[in-house]
Amino acid sequence: MIRCYIGLGSNLEDPRGQVSRALQELEQIPQSQLVTASSLYRSDPVGPPGQPDYINAVACLDSALEPYALLDQLQAIEQAHQRVRKIHWGPRTLDLDLLLYGDQIIASERLTVPHAFMKERSFVLWPLAEIAPQLRLPDGSDLQRLLAQCPMGTLQQIPV
Repeated sequence: MIRCYIGLGSNLEDPRGQVSRALQELEQIPQSQLVTASSLYRSDPVGPPGQPDYINAVACLDSALEPYALLDQLQAIEQAHQRVRKIHWGPRTLDLDLLLYGDQIIASERLTVPHAFMKERSFVLWPLAEIAPQLRLPDGSDLQRLLAQCPMGTLQQIPV
């Protein structure tokens, strides 16, 4: 089993419900086990102006699936939530990003792991630190150092 971290985000059609349902659906991925998930967080949108705020979380998943098979499972969950890819960084019902896949570094047209922008996004780093505070990225980056360089800003943890 490989320890993986998945970023979740939604800003359309009941974002809180979308992320909560997606967390339950992660438990159904074959040859995988949901270990834990962060709290939900509200974040400002990244991308085109005029979008609603996002609800974000990070999940920890142990999986025996190869990276692309896991990616296929994540994209199937997105499709079940009617994910439409029209505008880059545009609004979406559900976004599932494979942030980390063990200590592997993957750079292909279809998949980049660690996720290309995770080091600069508070809505990824803070929920990730909630569930894996001592984490080191495959390049040796220390999560606590990354947090120090990426303040929470307007990111808000949502009370349960």
